[in-house]
Amino acid sequence: MSIELVQICGACPESYNVFYNGDQVGYLRLRHGRFSVECPDAGGNLVYEAHPDGDGIFCAYEREFYLNKAKDVIMTWLGDE
Repeated sequence: MSIELVQICGACPESYNVFYNGDQVGYLRLRHGRFSVECPDAGGNLVYEAHPDGDGIFCAYEREFYLNKAKDVIMTWLGDE
């Protein structure tokens, strides 16, 4: 089974809940130019942070890169659990 992203807000912030095998394993948020990945949920461990060009929503050319990076980081975090 693969990671599933469920968008919970489209902009300001663009955010997602992340699920693996039906369990929530992460929370992604882009707000004020800061993209953060927290596991297993909001307020959990900060496992990745970046500063994309988008402010409260990704620019179209960068969304796929950052969401895929988040998936990779979460899979690594799950392996460390």
